[in-house]
Amino acid sequence: MSNEQLAFFLTVVGTICWGVCFWWMHRISRRQDSLLHELREQTRRIEKLSQVEHDLIQEVHPKVEEISQDVSRVAAAVEPRRG
Repeated sequence: MSNEQLAFFLTVVGTICWGVCFWWMHRISRRQDSLLHELREQTRRIEKLSQVEHDLIQEVHPKVEEISQDVSRVAAAVEPRRG
């Protein structure tokens, strides 16, 4: 095999390798884009659930304080009767 044939063969092999690498990287990029899209959707769902949870906690929080005060009043009223 002469130097010219070897150079041509290496050029062809290099071009094929470049094409395979380009295809492989494109495939990886598409998978990454798909995964990022799924993660964005999941993040949106989590944020929505977090907001609903926050709203529920805001709604329940004042009632918890009221219940705590009622329990304290009942405990104070019952305590003298025990003795």
